[in-house]
Amino acid sequence: MGGSAHVDLTGKRALVTGGARGLGASITRRLARAGAAVRVVDVRREEGEKFCARVSEEEGADVRLLEADVRDAEAVAAAFRRLDEASWPLDVLVNNAAVDVSKPIEHLTAEEVTRVVSTNLLGPMYLCLETYRRMVARGGGHIVNILSTASNRTWTEAGPYSAGKSGLRAFTHTLFKEAQRDCLGIGVTGVIAGGMETPFVTERFPDADTSKLQSPDIVADAVLCALSVPGGSVMPEVVVVPRTETSWP
Repeated sequence: MGGSAHVDLTGKRALVTGGARGLGASITRRLARAGAAVRVVDVRREEGEKFCARVSEEEGADVRLLEADVRDAEAVAAAFRRLDEASWPLDVLVNNAAVDVSKPIEHLTAEEVTRVVSTNLLGPMYLCLETYRRMVARGGGHIVNILSTASNRTWTEAGPYSAGKSGLRAFTHTLFKEAQRDCLGIGVTGVIAGGMETPFVTERFPDADTSKLQSPDIVADAVLCALSVPGGSVMPEVVVVPRTETSWP
């Protein structure tokens, strides 16, 4: 892709988890630039508020922080109740928030495993539960789950991360099949992203060869591309990796 995917989201409402940093920030900007109003869920409140204010000003869009910890099912449900009270139904959900602990399994703690799996698998599932039933009631919408090459194959020091992303891929496939049955107006897309030059990689691996990583803007464009498909079709899964990616296929 040489530039942003062309899609008009004027009048649409979107929610992006982990939307104030890295890939999430790129997706938020792309959605705002396409005309969508965006709510950003991010545990970094101060950073999130500053980011939303900046994007709102730069893109002339309605971008605001929505407080919720995706690991907490009740907090997620409460956030959706607030959206309901504000008459703010979602047209687009992007489950992007993710964490990782890069350790051999013998050195992992139960708390670390719980944090990774809760954020990367249970959190997106909680968001989908709240979003999907509302989209069925409204007759349409689109859910995008950000996956990873770790959902297809794994490597050492990636046990909880791979387990979470593999589970999310399976859940996404199931959701796609149920949408075919329940409401053909709902699109479901899993985006399998290869290595990106974001803090998610560079902070954990400061010696990483960034020349072999892709820009998160490329993956954000893939999200917009999935949203641009005419209503009679859908992209169930998209794979976007650097040409030098070693973890695919």
